[in-house]
Amino acid sequence: MLRHCLKLMWKRKTRNLMLSLELLLAFVLVFALSAIAVRCWQVYHEPVGFDYRTIWTVAINPGDGQRMPKEAGIYTRLQQAVRELPEIEQAAFVSYAPYSLSSMTTHFRRSADGPQEAVQMMEVSDDFFAVNNMTPLAGQWFSAADDGAGTVPVVINQGMAELWFPGQAAVGQTFTSSQQDKPGTRFRVTAVVEAYRTKGELVPQEPIVLARHAPDGPLPAVQSMLLRIKPGTPRSFEAALQKQLKLVRNDWSYTMSPLADTRASLLKVQLAPLVVLAVIAAFLLAMVAFGLFGVLWQNTTRRIPEIGLRRALGATGGAIHRQIVLEQMLLSTGAMLAGLALLVQLPLTGVLGEHLNWRVFICALGLSMGLIYLLSLLCSLYPGWHASRMTPTSALRYE
Repeated sequence: MLRHCLKLMWKRKTRNLMLSLELLLAFVLVFALSAIAVRCWQVYHEPVGFDYRTIWTVAINPGDGQRMPKEAGIYTRLQQAVRELPEIEQAAFVSYAPYSLSSMTTHFRRSADGPQEAVQMMEVSDDFFAVNNMTPLAGQWFSAADDGAGTVPVVINQGMAELWFPGQAAVGQTFTSSQQDKPGTRFRVTAVVEAYRTKGELVPQEPIVLARHAPDGPLPAVQSMLLRIKPGTPRSFEAALQKQLKLVRNDWSYTMSPLADTRASLLKVQLAPLVVLAVIAAFLLAMVAFGLFGVLWQNTTRRIPEIGLRRALGATGGAIHRQIVLEQMLLSTGAMLAGLALLVQLPLTGVLGEHLNWRVFICALGLSMGLIYLLSLLCSLYPGWHASRMTPTSALRYE
């Protein structure tokens, strides 16, 4: 039967051209959406670098658009004040909180005459790694032992270590800032961490520099605190925390929130475009299904003489049904093979980089092919059943 169906499809290649193009476009659309979904799933399950469930954030606003003063005493008093609360286990200062969509990009040079490279940077205090329960992959965290050093101690993530120092030990390497406000500032890598993704689980890991916070250092002052809270602490604890901070600086304002709430809000924002794309894709696929069903019904009607002749020659209703379904499956296969010849160029050339690696490509290909086959099967079942009910007398009455 396969050989017979292939001959029939070849003879009707002109008539099937528009249907093949429709299936090809549907396949490309489903592949694109599947690739986005698979990539998001892949990135979501990569390590984030911290446990958001036990961390609260406190944004500090001195007022009038001012930044926190570069005074060591104010940082010490704030940290001591919050640590007096039994619900708080650890406290640290950071430039900005995770999941806040904030970022700070700094330009560095790997060597004195090297090109400028923009890298995300965050200034953190010595207790930052304890708050996040982080463990270094190599080296050791910076601490008070680094006071007075001629270089700014930093921790970088594994992605940056592999990119900047391939085949070398990243710990001990130095690089220079090329920012106009702090030109020539040298940074020294003291440790490498697996990951620290500030923009959430749906954003791929990027190179990041975690620089040591020093009130009298060359870097900008920090503006937020990270607090590791005991599990089970209720949201009503916010009032006690606010009161404690006001004892240090009553003229400042403090905005606090569990990191889990900030994460949930950011996920809604990041998932909104994907939901819109999914709705549009579902609508277009529904239109394709209606069109495919109509074309198959029309083709079946046109083939009444052929089907009646086959029945007269002894073909069973089941054989007719299987033929209609098999022809549609073969047509879908041909359209998808043409689409595959085009889409496979993307991972081969690396145009989209890690956004469409081979694992994502294969998973998206399997999902999209499965969906198109399912769509073709559902659309061909009823026309095939209708054709199988025809009798030889139907061909005689056909005009």
